[in-house]
Amino acid sequence: MNINQNIKVAVDAIVFGYADNKLSILLIKQKYGVLKDKWALVGGFVKDNEALIDAVNRELTEETGINVSYLEQLYTFGDNVARDPRFHVISVAYFALVNSTSLILVPDTDAEDAKWFAIDEIPELAFDHQLIIDTAISRLKNKLSYQPIGFDLLPKEFPFSDLENLYCTILQREIDRRNFRKKILSFGFVEETKKFGTKKNGRPAKLFKFNKQKYNKLTKEGFIFEINFA
Repeated sequence: MNINQNIKVAVDAIVFGYADNKLSILLIKQKYGVLKDKWALVGGFVKDNEALIDAVNRELTEETGINVSYLEQLYTFGDNVARDPRFHVISVAYFALVNSTSLILVPDTDAEDAKWFAIDEIPELAFDHQLIIDTAISRLKNKLSYQPIGFDLLPKEFPFSDLENLYCTILQREIDRRNFRKKILSFGFVEETKKFGTKKNGRPAKLFKFNKQKYNKLTKEGFIFEINFA
């Protein structure tokens, strides 16, 4: 059977950041083509003989100037054959969690601009990128119950209220802060430091930090991180 196939493969990166109690997504503005000036996820076509993970890392570097330490494959988008007005394109999406306050964005190649957008302030997007973001947010909410995602989104040292606010922001509702604090500290890999944060009004709060080595050791020993937010 002869098959006439002309399908292109792309990668897209959903990069989550967190600052000022807001969860954000990294977007780039298209510089060329029929979707010029439209905002979109970081991404592009996979080169011949290029691994998917290498392609998404290359696009992040070329379009925004950043490198991320961890990318997780999210989903493959291709059911809508008209998702790209130019070609029949299948996109393999990856997502990352980063401390956005420590990154300097440098748009280049086919990106006119690169910018963080709060998830409730995302502009109209190119392609089916809103669907991809919605899928990533759903995955992120699920991850809250089985993985301590604050490792990557928060600074190395933080007041405990920042961790609480992070979870409230992603869940989009309030949590039982007293039980949350008790549960998190019982695991032993969130440690109190001897430092205090700066606060204009009232008493400065103590700072905490994640002990990744202890967390990794616990997981190797069979520890299961689990929080029930119901």
